[in-house]
Amino acid sequence: MITSISATGFKGGLLSSSFHGNWGKSTAREDYYTQFAKSVTTRVRVRKPIRFQPVMKNVNEGKGIFAPIVVATRNIIGKKRFNQLRGKAIALHSQVITEFCKTIGADGKQRQGLIRLAKKNGERLGFLA
Repeated sequence: MITSISATGFKGGLLSSSFHGNWGKSTAREDYYTQFAKSVTTRVRVRKPIRFQPVMKNVNEGKGIFAPIVVATRNIIGKKRFNQLRGKAIALHSQVITEFCKTIGADGKQRQGLIRLAKKNGERLGFLA
């Protein structure tokens, strides 16, 4: 009895294949794709990806004993003017820390550590709310 199943390649119970080529690169195929790529002249417009502004918020916002005073002051004088004053205060405090380090003979690493410590303390107290 002879059966034929063409979908699986079985004929008469023996395995046969219709593929008689090789699995290596085909230069004719590469030529076809390069000619196709040259013949197709489409323009693709690429738009800039939408970027969201990072939100820089203090994790301790609203916490600390001075936070209510800081928030009220910011609301009264405005955010821009408040940030200017805060920047000046931070710069003056950094100068005081630097002068103190010069007086006691501390090196740059110790000075940076003191400035970081001052920032952490300011966050805990609510000055950076």
